[in-house]
Amino acid sequence: MRKRWYSLLLVCVAATLVLAGCGKSDAEYNIAISQIVEHPSLDATRDGFMAALKDAGIVDKENLKVDLNIAQGDPTNNLSIAQKIATEKYDLVLAIATDPALAIAQNVKEMPVLFAAVTDPLSINIVSDLKKPGGNISGAADTNPDAIRQLMDFIAAHFPDIKKLGIVINAGEENAVIMAKVAEEALAAHGITLVRASASTTSEVKQAAESLVGRADAIYIALDNTVVSAVDSIIQIANENKMPFFSSDRDSVEAGAFATVGFKYYDHGYQVGQMAVEILKNGKNPGDMEVTLPDKLDLILNLKAAEAQGVTVTDEMKNEVKDKETNIIE
Repeated sequence: MRKRWYSLLLVCVAATLVLAGCGKSDAEYNIAISQIVEHPSLDATRDGFMAALKDAGIVDKENLKVDLNIAQGDPTNNLSIAQKIATEKYDLVLAIATDPALAIAQNVKEMPVLFAAVTDPLSINIVSDLKKPGGNISGAADTNPDAIRQLMDFIAAHFPDIKKLGIVINAGEENAVIMAKVAEEALAAHGITLVRASASTTSEVKQAAESLVGRADAIYIALDNTVVSAVDSIIQIANENKMPFFSSDRDSVEAGAFATVGFKYYDHGYQVGQMAVEILKNGKNPGDMEVTLPDKLDLILNLKAAEAQGVTVTDEMKNEVKDKETNIIE
C-alpha cells in the first residue's frame, strides 16, 4: 500500500513539474495592438510601449502574448481588425494612430483600451475629458498645438523670403486637418499663406509634393500617416528644388527634413507603456487615467538636410535649440 501511494506521489510531483514548466512558456498577459501603417514614428511608438512593459517585467514571448495587427493604411482593414479584436479576450488593447483609435473605441467596449499617436482625442470624440476620460479608454496625444505654433514662428522669424508654405495633406486624416488649421492660423499672423496639395494615398504623395514647386517657397507636413509613409519622396523633391522642408515629427527630420518642434516617439510610446503597466499589474481603470500631452518640446534641426535644401543655418537658429547635443543633427 505504501509503495502504491509513493508511486502516486511521484506521478503527482512529475505532473506538477511539467505543468510548472508549461506555465513558464505560456503568456500571463495577452494584449492586442492595432496600428494603421508601418512608418518610423508609429514603429518607434510601439517599440517604446513594448520597452516600458519589458522594464516592468512584462516580456514578449515570456509572460506576454502580443497580437499585432497592421492595417497597411487601408480603412477596411482597420475596421476589420477592430471588429476581430472585439470578439476576442485581451487584457489590454493598444491603438496606434487616429484611425485605429476610432475603430477600437467604437467596437471594443469590454476591455481596457489605450491609444497613442492620436493628435486630438477630444475632437474625434474618443474621450470627452482629457483629465478623466471615463469609460474604458485613455492614452497619450502626440501633438501639442504649441509645437505647431512654435515651428511656424520659427519659419517666420528666420525665413523672410517664405511667403507661401506648401503642405502635402490627406484631407481624409482628421489629425492632419486639425494640425493644418492650427498652422494656417499661426502663419496668417505673420502674413504667410498655407498652400495645400492633396494626397489621398501614399502613392500620390510624390506628385502632390511636385505640384508645390513654383507654388510655394517651402514644404511642411503634419502628423499625417499617409504622407509620412512616403516622406522620402518629399525629401527628394525638396533637395532637388532647394526648398526648405519642415515636418511635425522628429523621425522625418532624422530622415532628411530640415526642422521641427517636437519630441521622440519612442518616449511617447514608453509613456503609454507605463500606463499599460498600471492597468495590467495594478488593475487601474483607463477611464480614470489622464490623457497625456507632449511636454518636452524642442526645436530639432538637421544640418545635412539644411545644406541639401539650400538653407544657411545661423547661430540664431541654433540658439533656439535647448538640447543642442541631442537635437542638432549633424
